Amino acid sequence: MGIEVRAEITANVWQVVAEVGQMVAEGDELVILESMKMEIPVEAPVSGTLTELHVEPEQQVQEGDLIALIDDA
Repeated sequence: MGIEVRAEITANVWQVVAEVGQMVAEGDELVILESMKMEIPVEAPVSGTLTELHVEPEQQVQEGDLIALIDDA
């Protein structure tokens, strides 16, 4: 199943930092959102493998939208 990473606010995806298949550590930046000229990093809540990425640059996300899935096994 994996751990879901969701958007905490409505924002635009400014930059996608991580790639599917990449090993990430807890706290690693996955995506950077932009809202009202502020950059908001979205960090991995757990260490594991990034198995899915559901956003791309320029895309708008709403609060609660799925951004990524991490396999923490």
